[in-house]
Amino acid sequence: MNTDDALYRAAVSAREKAIAPYSGFHVGAALQCEDGTLVTGCNVEISSYGLTICAERTALFKALSEGKRQFTRMVVVADTEELTAPCGACRQVLWDFAPRLEVTIANLEGKQKTLSLQELFPHPFGNHLF
Repeated sequence: MNTDDALYRAAVSAREKAIAPYSGFHVGAALQCEDGTLVTGCNVEISSYGLTICAERTALFKALSEGKRQFTRMVVVADTEELTAPCGACRQVLWDFAPRLEVTIANLEGKQKTLSLQELFPHPFGNHLF
């Protein structure tokens, strides 16, 4: 088993825990820390939809809250034919904490595409501007 397979399976498993009563759109993410630790997250929706949190931010915030600070890769899985990239809010949060992150977007059929965060977010806002 290679780490890519483990990351993909972890993201698929995390997706099964998603709470999406309004959209029905379940997403799972698996984040690999530099030390090899895998941290997962799922999307969690609430009635005040703007306060919903995406799978990518859930995984990152869990890792940060456990003291992790260095990240190498993330796999994001959704049940869509067209691969689903992280939303703008997630791209910004990922940029602030893991600008060199490699992100693989995937679906349940195993279709995958890997991009650098720089490719996903080519003109980021950040502390380099001030």
